[in-house]
Amino acid sequence: MAETPNSQVKDINISQEMKTSFLDYAMSVIVSRALPDVRDGLKPVHRRILYAMHDLGIHADKPYKKSARIVGDVIGKYHPHGDSAVYETMVRMAQDFNYRYMLVDGHGNFGSVDGDSAAAMRYTESRMSKISMELLRDINKDTIDFQDNYDGEEREPSVLPARFPNLLVNGSMGIAVGMATNIPPHQLGEVIDGVLAVTRDPEITIQELMEVIPGPDFPTGGIIIGRSGIRKAYETGRGSITIRGKVEIEQKSNGKEVIIINELPYQVNKAKLVERIAELHRDKKIEGITDLRDESDRNGMRIVIEVRKDANANVLLNNLYKQTSLQTSFGINTLALVNGHPKVLNLKQCLVHYLNHQIVVIRRRTEFELRKAEARAHILDGLRIALDNLDAVISLIRSSQTTDIAREGLMTQFNLSEKQAQAILDMRLQRLTGLEREKIEEEYQSLVKLIAELKAILADEEKVLEIIREELLEIKERFNDKRRTEIVTGGIENIEDEDLIPRENIVITLTHNGYIKRLPVSTYRAQKRGGRGIQGMGTNEDDFVEHLITTSTHDTILFFTNKGKVYRSKGYEIPEYSRTAKGLPIINLLGIEKGEWVNAIIPIEEFVDDWYLFFTTKEGISKRSPLTSFAHIRNNGLIALNLREGDELISVRLTDGTKHMIIGTKKGMLIRFPETDVRSMGRTATGVKGITLDSDDEVVGMEVLEENSSILIVTKNGYGKRTPAEEYRIQGRGGKGIKTCHVTEKNGSLVSVRAVTGEEDLMLITTGGVLIRIDVAGISTMGRNTQGVKLISIKGDEHDYVATVAKVEKEEASEETESDDTEVVEGAEVIDVTEEDNAEIELDSEDVDSDTTTEE
Repeated sequence: MAETPNSQVKDINISQEMKTSFLDYAMSVIVSRALPDVRDGLKPVHRRILYAMHDLGIHADKPYKKSARIVGDVIGKYHPHGDSAVYETMVRMAQDFNYRYMLVDGHGNFGSVDGDSAAAMRYTESRMSKISMELLRDINKDTIDFQDNYDGEEREPSVLPARFPNLLVNGSMGIAVGMATNIPPHQLGEVIDGVLAVTRDPEITIQELMEVIPGPDFPTGGIIIGRSGIRKAYETGRGSITIRGKVEIEQKSNGKEVIIINELPYQVNKAKLVERIAELHRDKKIEGITDLRDESDRNGMRIVIEVRKDANANVLLNNLYKQTSLQTSFGINTLALVNGHPKVLNLKQCLVHYLNHQIVVIRRRTEFELRKAEARAHILDGLRIALDNLDAVISLIRSSQTTDIAREGLMTQFNLSEKQAQAILDMRLQRLTGLEREKIEEEYQSLVKLIAELKAILADEEKVLEIIREELLEIKERFNDKRRTEIVTGGIENIEDEDLIPRENIVITLTHNGYIKRLPVSTYRAQKRGGRGIQGMGTNEDDFVEHLITTSTHDTILFFTNKGKVYRSKGYEIPEYSRTAKGLPIINLLGIEKGEWVNAIIPIEEFVDDWYLFFTTKEGISKRSPLTSFAHIRNNGLIALNLREGDELISVRLTDGTKHMIIGTKKGMLIRFPETDVRSMGRTATGVKGITLDSDDEVVGMEVLEENSSILIVTKNGYGKRTPAEEYRIQGRGGKGIKTCHVTEKNGSLVSVRAVTGEEDLMLITTGGVLIRIDVAGISTMGRNTQGVKLISIKGDEHDYVATVAKVEKEEASEETESDDTEVVEGAEVIDVTEEDNAEIELDSEDVDSDTTTEE
């Protein structure tokens, strides 16, 4: 299209135009909307709201006015933006959970910490708060500059006098273009003390300032964890601090613990927090909550979490810190406008810029008062001249035809200025009385003195600083309150659950049907062999205890399943129940799949090098893997070894790489060989043959043979014995082994093979849930070709038999221990076997895939 001479179409470079326009927009947002001024700590919208209220006379000592009226005045005169944005800003200024010191005194529904929005502005009323009056004090004394509003018809302040350091006191948040500010609020008295410290020592360090300003102080209270984040933010302007809610743990009369949340981290929505806790409990990500309710009222916040009796409140609370907003991070970014330019400031710079602003405010106010005093003194000086020449003045005025002639006459005859002459003409006759003449003289002399003082202030910087100190201390005295946010140190930033759990020995039991629990080891007391035992666990008719170990609350527990997978848990993570309670289904604790059950439990105090886990399956396959291969296990478990079809993992033991292993079978066979016969393999390897089995035989146990230990066997019908390890010669792995017990219908097949030293106790559990604790030293030592003695009395029911055998640490007998005259029950005799039965069987077998390793 051809351009006409009057065409408004111009050729421009689109790239340059976009760059210029975007920069203009960005600077407008930065300077005029999003960032606070370092001097008064206010963004333009906050400043305009307060000035509009001041201009309307809606002061703290005046009645409330409709919020809609104030918002209308703000957007009509100063802030040409949406009314909802202005009202929302004003609402925040009236919320005690958002502002440390509220700048607006709201009347009506101004929202809540639950995230409820304020009522519409036509329903609420507002006025300036008492402390916001201090931000505008002396604004009419030429203390600050004014500028044109958006349409040039009004004047608005470019900054407020700000008689207290509002930037730090109330903080600020804003997102500009390419930058953001996030300044936390502080305690008024501490910040004022910081300003005073700068006035006394301009070279003060930030470290010294932190002695009077220890850290932020949030309106909602809470606890700041550690000082390193505060120090970094104060020194560089940027940093991050961790805030926790303030919580108490109370114990009820029934022994249950209750977590009481009294304060929340800054800007945390209470209703959403309660909802999140309920969600975590529903999804079983946090266990141990029996009730959750919000009891907050006008007297304060109170969220109540009732803890299950067997759960630890400290652990539950630690999980709440990790998984909810009960603990949050506040990223500090002290970005503010300095002379119209955005700048990241450290603590001292914020105080220095505010102090410099106050110096300007005080000097300008002093100069204003000086001009006013000098103008008044000038008038009074003229009145004094007139009173001294009263008759001549009256005569001159009476003889003058007009006011102008009289004014000129006074100026000429008495050497007065035009203002003085006009003041004389405006003087009322009552001022001619003697008393009024004395008042004029007194006022004049006081003004002369005041003028001298004001000039002295302007001539001495220290006097200006002294005035600032006095006025700041006055504000501190009027508005100071107690610090709300506590600052704690001592390395609790990353507390782990186990740090909150006392280290104690525990017994962990797991039933055949998969119910797990822990109990203090002191639950069980020692008895003599042959006793009836105590009821160790409440079970269903078809359930019985299958695994029992002693460990510590701080140990890592590895669970190995029949499918060759491994899972992990901490001792304290296993719930504690009473002695007769059934326990918790293990599927609620571990990610066990359908058709999978735990066959071995190994407690690990520490994952160290040169230690191994030795595996044996039902079909006699053995494998040895480094312990460190199992240090990091996912929540859904890992493959511990690859199993052949139809095979199951029977036993896992912890070794140091130098031991002899024994493997026992159901038909009474046992093999002994060095563990080094099985080379170290990867975590998912299949393994090699450890023992060769008959077609109707299977492995019932595998043990590490320690020095000075003997071999203990227990049969299905409750018989047992100890046999010296020397009676079992060392063989190569893969053989059939030798006979370790004479298996008969009377004593039943083997259910357990254990290596013992006599320095431990033995726990026997029957399928009926009966448990007995026996001192191993009290079990007879016999040859390997014997049947054994009865260790526990079985009811005689074919469904009642020994199900689980476990070694535990020896417990000293107490006064409650069964008497020493407990007799060996019937059937405890030693039975000899024939020489034929005594023959050793040593049929070797080839390795099974000894070099095969299957990765997960």
